[in-house]
Amino acid sequence: MGKHVIVGAGQVGTHLAERLAGRGHDVVVVTRSGSGPEGVERVAADVADRPRLTEVAKGADALYNCVNPRYHRWVQDWPPMASSFLGTAEDTGAVLVTLSNLYVYGPVDGPMTEDLPLAAPGTKGRVRARMWEDALAAHEAGRIRMTELRPSDYYGPRSTDQAYIGETRFVRPLLAGKRVWYFSDPSVPHAWTYLPDVAEALAVAGTDERAWGRPWHVPTGPAVSTLEVAERLCAIAGAPEPRVSEVPRALFNALGPFSPLLRELRETRYQFDKPYILDSSAFQETFGVAPTPLDDALETIVAASRERTGVDA
Repeated sequence: MGKHVIVGAGQVGTHLAERLAGRGHDVVVVTRSGSGPEGVERVAADVADRPRLTEVAKGADALYNCVNPRYHRWVQDWPPMASSFLGTAEDTGAVLVTLSNLYVYGPVDGPMTEDLPLAAPGTKGRVRARMWEDALAAHEAGRIRMTELRPSDYYGPRSTDQAYIGETRFVRPLLAGKRVWYFSDPSVPHAWTYLPDVAEALAVAGTDERAWGRPWHVPTGPAVSTLEVAERLCAIAGAPEPRVSEVPRALFNALGPFSPLLRELRETRYQFDKPYILDSSAFQETFGVAPTPLDDALETIVAASRERTGVDA
């Protein structure tokens, strides 16, 4: 068993902390406020403070970057945090496991694989691409050991309002028979990555040296449209027929000046305007880890949502 330091206690960091702790590891969760799940050590620290992060991560086997800055502040917030992660990994010898995303590729025709060029045209994709390039250079220079995991958009138990088909903005309204508004065509197939599968992939990457030195796509099932997810969710829950409507493009654009989030989403909307397909076969075949079947995941999501809202299943 080893020491694992997880920075971030959001919808991924919490799942990862519970998984590693359940396997007998010593787990430290670092957030600015000192929050985190029960049963692990919780530390308040600014991740951009390299000496402080190094102090916390001393003796760690793995350091996980599960941070998620506010969407409209990536350009300002990511560079100092990324630098601190690299420095801490170098200072402590802990393997750096970074949770990234698919923005680095930009628009792609066909399934996404890890050997695609990092051709992101948008600011956020370029920020993440630079983070990967800097980490890879440090790894190849022998200064650190590292790997990066790239999931698609999240869904799953305890997902936040940042998840497009998450619990608060998608699952609960549908189970209550309410209409859900979606900012693109809900009939377009899209790859969705289950949160517990993200946590499992991170745990594997932090403990198996075969993962180090390259990026991996998190095990993700076949692309499924938002409408089909809604229909299968409601069928499993015995809820009313789902009502999923597209927010008109003109309205979406008009709201941008008044909402930092919507303004930033215009940069990545291409991901939802045509089929968005992820090939995660490399990770699956190397580590023997398969994505959770969609219906199994939805059954867990329904049960978890009902437990939290006090609705009798």
